[in-house]
Amino acid sequence: MTDEYVHDPEAFEEGPGSEYDEAAASAEDQAFDWRGWVLVGMIVVAFLVAPGLILAVPYAGGALSALGLTWRDTFLVLPLLPALALGLTAVWATARA
Repeated sequence: MTDEYVHDPEAFEEGPGSEYDEAAASAEDQAFDWRGWVLVGMIVVAFLVAPGLILAVPYAGGALSALGLTWRDTFLVLPLLPALALGLTAVWATARA
């Protein structure tokens, strides 16, 4: 390592370095609004409602066969759909452009 570089704090601006820093610095973009509550609702569905439905699968054999679902299909689809919806909702809630 050479001794040629000397850090000069005055050479840098005090403000944000780019337009992305300006957007990150504004406090109103970080507020918890209705999109946050929609995301909380999807978390409740994905972590409480979907497992409850999985527990009810043995009692819903007739309804599952009417839909054309086997046991394996049911145990794959029931957790997959809320997880997919949670992921899409999280992306939607955080992309506030």
